[in-house]
Amino acid sequence: MKLNQLIQFFQDIAPAYLQEDYDNAGLITGHPDMEIKGVVVCLDCIEEVINEAIDLGCNVVVAHHPIVFRGLKRLNGNNYIERTIIKAIKNDIAIFAIHTNLDNVFISGVNTKIAEKLGLKDIRILAPKGNLTYKEQTVGAGMIGYLDKELETSVFMSYLKSRMNLEIIRHTAWCKEKISTVAVCGGSGGFLLNHAKNQGADIFITADYKYHEFFDADGDIVIADIGHFESEKFTIELLYDLIINNFSTFASHCTKNVTNPIKYF
Repeated sequence: MKLNQLIQFFQDIAPAYLQEDYDNAGLITGHPDMEIKGVVVCLDCIEEVINEAIDLGCNVVVAHHPIVFRGLKRLNGNNYIERTIIKAIKNDIAIFAIHTNLDNVFISGVNTKIAEKLGLKDIRILAPKGNLTYKEQTVGAGMIGYLDKELETSVFMSYLKSRMNLEIIRHTAWCKEKISTVAVCGGSGGFLLNHAKNQGADIFITADYKYHEFFDADGDIVIADIGHFESEKFTIELLYDLIINNFSTFASHCTKNVTNPIKYF
């Protein structure tokens, strides 16, 4: 099976035009006509993942985050981006990224997966992109939904930690005694805080909050920063399931590399 068939499959789920302007989703290395020998799915396609693909006899890496965000002026192997690209090209390995376009869709989207992990019901896009729809589904950032029953905030935080397999949660003061309405955004979602507030969310779960930004909760909502990798790691499971449930002509693997650059002591 040729790579362009897999690319078209993902384009049908989350078209490239739905990605944000700053993004670089799509085929980064490789040629669409190459035959797929095997696929490794990951969050971050770094050099260790390319080594893993080589060891497994795979020639395609499907990643959430693009390894190249901006134009490269040289390829000398002086940093992890250059080394990864050089190794991929030398070993005829294609790198395909499906990033903010996958964030922005409802069906099979990144935030839908988080909502599923948290058992939220009646979910909807938190910040729709105007009247833009794709295949009759709303398109936009974040997700909001409801718990089956409201939980005391301390109980919900323990539930969040367990369901998302977290080591730590950075959060604001518990200004809500109980949690019922939950807003989420995988990755850097601080720009959605007012959307979460305006729609009555008790808690907003996201990542990459800076110190002063926590003050923006302003006693109206609980902000829970669970970490960028931690908020999106189940995207690997999402992409893997999409592949194995629709293709049987090649082997697929979830990376065994934990690519989170942040460690906890």
